Amino acid sequence: MFRNFLNWKIILIGLLSGIVSGLFASGGGMILVPAFLYLLNMKDVEARATSVICILPMVVTSGFFYYKNNYIDWKIGILCAIGGIIGGIVGAKLLNKLPTKYLKIAFTCFLIYAAYRMIK
Repeated sequence: MFRNFLNWKIILIGLLSGIVSGLFASGGGMILVPAFLYLLNMKDVEARATSVICILPMVVTSGFFYYKNNYIDWKIGILCAIGGIIGGIVGAKLLNKLPTKYLKIAFTCFLIYAAYRMIK
């Protein structure tokens, strides 16, 4: 019974993060990592790694609809993707070296700053 409830909880987390991904083009990571940490009690590194795997199909799906509606600036997208690949490598290597507490503080500061800039 508990296992069945857990499966539905995971599906609902995916549904919510997919909706966020489609609406805000965020990839859903802002929903997935905290949900994995606090609702599924995953370890920090495991939550982040699992989030990346979940995000890929969401990004592909959302990207298809953005492409279909001709919303993509390909030059900016490709150049940013190159930087993102390099940044992903650096970030994944740093993840194992930085204390979780500092990662949480940095992520919180980033979200507060981004929210402030969006409503300004």
